[in-house]
Order: sequence, then C-alpha cells, then structure tokens
Amino acid sequence: MAEFDGGARPDLAAMMAPLTRALMAAEQPVLDEHGLSMWAYVVLLGLERGPARGQGVLAQEIGADKTRIIPVLDDLQQRGLIERRPDPADRRARVLALTPEGRALRDATQAGIQAKEEILLRRLDAADRRGLLNSLIALSALSREELLGEDGPTPP
Repeated sequence: MAEFDGGARPDLAAMMAPLTRALMAAEQPVLDEHGLSMWAYVVLLGLERGPARGQGVLAQEIGADKTRIIPVLDDLQQRGLIERRPDPADRRARVLALTPEGRALRDATQAGIQAKEEILLRRLDAADRRGLLNSLIALSALSREELLGEDGPTPP
C-alpha cells in the first residue's frame, strides 16, 4: 500500500475522483434494489437533518439544480416518501419533509450502501480507518464557500 511520506503527493481530486466513481458504481445495485435514483437518495439524505424550506433551499444544500430536481421531488412525493406542505411563514412556499416511509427507505438504502463500503474499509487498519472517516466528515462539513475560498479552508 502506498503511503504519503511528506514529499510530493497526487492532487486530492486526482485521488478521490476514481474512488468516488467506483463507490457510486458499487452503490448503484443497492439503489436499484430499493427503487431509487442517485438524486432521489441524495434528496432523502438531504432531508435527514429535518424539513427543508423549499425546493430551492434543498437544491442548494445538496448541490443540485433546482429546476432539474423537481421531477425527483414529484416522484418521491407520489411514492409517499416525502411530503410538501405550506410553509407557515410563507404560504407561497412549501416545506419538504421525509415521511416515515421515506425515512425507512433511506435507512435501508444507507445500510445496504454502508455494508458495501465496509468491504473497502476493512482494507485499512483501525487507526487509519478512524482517521479517514474523521477526516472525510470534517472536510465534507465545510461549506462550498470554505472549499472554494481563495485562502482555502480555515484550519481548526
């Protein structure tokens, strides 16, 4: 296994892009088994934190185009996996939320995906695995502005 010794290293995107594509390909059979597209699953995950104030807000949070996500939301609503209800603060807007069925499907899908990920993660020793997961959690929590800012992310 190659290790970083403090010298030259590949760019992060050069290392992560092939891994991300492979992980997405490994996830596809699980998504198919549960009748979800990748974007539908991303929506269900995006609503994990609680209701979203409108499709525009949700689209921004998950990095989707708000006009292209409408058919995904329509499908999830028709299937009873999400609900859209009037926003009490603005009757013209809709609040998006998971239904119990949507939460159950999200949880089952996530369990299947994470079971596949375990096969990959078992290749790392316990310390490296914890370090990788903690690092990915910290980096994925950064806002888009922090990721793209000229000065880069602010160190902790």
